[in-house]
Amino acid sequence: MEESHIRKHTSLYPFSLLYWLGAGIRNKMFDWGILPSESFDVPVICVGNLVAGGTGKTPHTEYLVRLLQKEFHVAVLSRGYKRKKGGYVLATPESTVYDIGDEPFQIHTKFPDIRVAVDKNRRQGLRKLSQLEEPQVDVVLLDDGYQHRYVNAGLNILLTDYHRLFCDDTLLPVGRLREPQSSKIRAQIVIVTKCPRDIKPIDYNIISKRLRLYPYQQLYFSTYTYGDLMPVFPEQGLSPCPVRSISAEEGILLLTGIASPDRMIEELQPYSTHIYPLTFADHHTFTRKDIQRLKETFSRMKEERRIIVTTEKDATRLLQCTDMDEELKNHLYALPVEAEILQNQQEIFNQHILGYVRKNKRNSILSAK
Repeated sequence: MEESHIRKHTSLYPFSLLYWLGAGIRNKMFDWGILPSESFDVPVICVGNLVAGGTGKTPHTEYLVRLLQKEFHVAVLSRGYKRKKGGYVLATPESTVYDIGDEPFQIHTKFPDIRVAVDKNRRQGLRKLSQLEEPQVDVVLLDDGYQHRYVNAGLNILLTDYHRLFCDDTLLPVGRLREPQSSKIRAQIVIVTKCPRDIKPIDYNIISKRLRLYPYQQLYFSTYTYGDLMPVFPEQGLSPCPVRSISAEEGILLLTGIASPDRMIEELQPYSTHIYPLTFADHHTFTRKDIQRLKETFSRMKEERRIIVTTEKDATRLLQCTDMDEELKNHLYALPVEAEILQNQQEIFNQHILGYVRKNKRNSILSAK
C-alpha cells in the first residue's frame, strides 16, 4: 500500500486497531474450540484471501474445476454475493444470476456438468452437497471461504495479488485486510496472483522472503491468460474473434464492474491505442441509467470501428438487462480469463491438488485406513 494513502487515513487507525482486536479474538475462539469448526468426509478445498477485493478467486477456482473434473465429481460452493434469493440453492439450467449471484452463475454456465451451489451458511451448504447422490460429490471447492472458519477445510489455498501483497497491506478500514497477516498460518498453499508473464527469478526470491511463509506452506506464482473475445449476445449473429484481430485504430470501450480493470487494460493496450474505460464498482448491478450512459459513451467514440469489451462476470449481469440496446448487443464482447501457474511449477501444483483429493476421497481405500 502506498504510504501517502495510509497517511491520508491516519484518523482511521483506531478503528483498524478495534478491527484487529475483534478479528484476533474471533480467530482465537476457533483455535481454542470455543467456536466450532466442522469437518466433512468429502475433501474440501478452500480458495480465499485475506483482503476485501479481487485477487483472482474465480479464475483459480475455475482452474481447479478444469483440473479435477477429469477424474472426480466436482462441486463448487459459494456465498452467492448480491443474489436475490436466500438460503441454499443448487444451480439448475433455469437458474439466473439473480438466483445464485454473478460468479457462481459464470462457473455454472462454463461448467454445466458440475454442481454449483450457494449458501451463506457454508456448513449447511456442505451438508447438503455431501448428501447428493447419482453421482455422489467427490470434492467441494469452497469459493471465498477463508474467513468462514465454521468449516474446517482440508486444504486452504490463500491468494495474494502480486501488485499488493498481504504483507504490504493493513487492516480495514485503513487498508484492505479482513484479518491480520498472521492468519496466513491456516494456509497450506499460497499463490501470488496476477504476476507479469516475464517476472524475473529474483522477484520470486524477493517475494518469497517478504511473505515469510512457514516450512509446511507451498508457494506458487500465477498469471492470467486471455482467450478469444466471445459475443455476450451470440444470437445477434456474432462470432468469437481473437484479441489480435483488433486493429490499432479500433476504439475499445472497456466496461467493467470488478475490483480493478488495470490488468485488462494492460492486456488490450498492445492491440489498440484507443481504450476508453467505463468503470463501476465490483458486482455492480447495471441499471437502465447505466445502459443509457454506456450507449451515450459508445456513440461519442469517433473511431470508425468500435467494440465494447467486458469481463465474463459483468457479462452475466448484462445478459439480464432488459433495456439493453440492440446496437450495443451487436458490439458487446466478453474477454475470458484463465489462471496459469508459472515458474515451471504447474505439474507440481496439479499433483499437489490431485494427491490431496485422491488421498481423502470418500470411501477410498486410503481414507479408510
